[in-house]
Amino acid sequence: MPSPVLTVLHTESSVGWGGQENRTLNEARELKRRGHRALLATRPGAELARRARAEGFEVFEVPMRSNLDLPGVMRLMAIIGRERVDVVNTHSGRDSFLAGLAGRLARRRPRIVRTRHLALPITSRWGYARLPHQVVTVSRQVREDLIAQGVPAGRIVAIPTGIDVGRYASATPVLREELAAGTRLLIGTVAILRKKKGHAYLLEAIPEVLREFPDALFVFAGDGPQRQNLERRIVELGLSDSVRILGLRRDVPNVLASLDLFVLPTLQEALGTSYAEAMATGCATVGCAVGGVPEVVHDGETGLLVPPAESAPLAAAILALLRDPARRAAMGAAGRRLAEREYSLTVMSERMVALYESLLAA
Repeated sequence: MPSPVLTVLHTESSVGWGGQENRTLNEARELKRRGHRALLATRPGAELARRARAEGFEVFEVPMRSNLDLPGVMRLMAIIGRERVDVVNTHSGRDSFLAGLAGRLARRRPRIVRTRHLALPITSRWGYARLPHQVVTVSRQVREDLIAQGVPAGRIVAIPTGIDVGRYASATPVLREELAAGTRLLIGTVAILRKKKGHAYLLEAIPEVLREFPDALFVFAGDGPQRQNLERRIVELGLSDSVRILGLRRDVPNVLASLDLFVLPTLQEALGTSYAEAMATGCATVGCAVGGVPEVVHDGETGLLVPPAESAPLAAAILALLRDPARRAAMGAAGRRLAEREYSLTVMSERMVALYESLLAA
């Protein structure tokens, strides 16, 4: 007997765009692809709303002015009843309170799932331990963090964020020609230029790498609040010929497919989707042993892990892999297999739909 069609309402109070919003839209796409119905409720003007509407999703704009916005709760209750919502999946703090209350108070009583995307202390245990029926975390480490903060283990399941593995595996290398790099080794990172991503430590490590590989070229894809500071530091270290800041790229798979080595010395990460994306292109990786990163970068198998906020171990790991092309290739192949097995959109959506169905059955 075929599974019943689900109606899932995703809620998001953030108006910006990042990994969290990207996962939410990907989940909606996968639900639709599987024959289910995905709706979204966002604040007015949200980037997620704009992108979702452009793809034909039904989006409801809801006032979410505070955690106790009663008009917002009433609006969400009306949507739940009128659209016959089976599952409400919340994503940020404010919408989790509002949609959680709406779900608990609505006559239809949908199942409530709270997705935790961050590796930070929670501000309300009630918002995780009592309001939702189930909490989804993007990594096992975030799950352990919630348990340590008093959320019952039985309420939490880890379902890693998935990526479009095929899109990365079939990407076209473009940087070598674009940058006239010739045969230079390309080492790169893709991340917002923010302190916690650790770009500054990578800059400090580069001079040591250049002593042995003077033609190596480092590329930073992304933009953000640290751009001017990083550009100034590049000049101070005399690295202008060896480091390029590419800015925002709409062709991230092509950038990653161009690299000989992917490096992201992040200081804090709930999972580390960028590593999975690099691995899907067959690229070996270097990362920091923080948060959920060790779940993606298997040290010595798909890449190397180093302590955070230290440039010397970072330089040593980069040098170790640049010296050994065969090892890099083996790690890249192992990383691609791991990405296909654990971090694809298909695997993520299968696990999410199975969770929704189990909650409804219970």
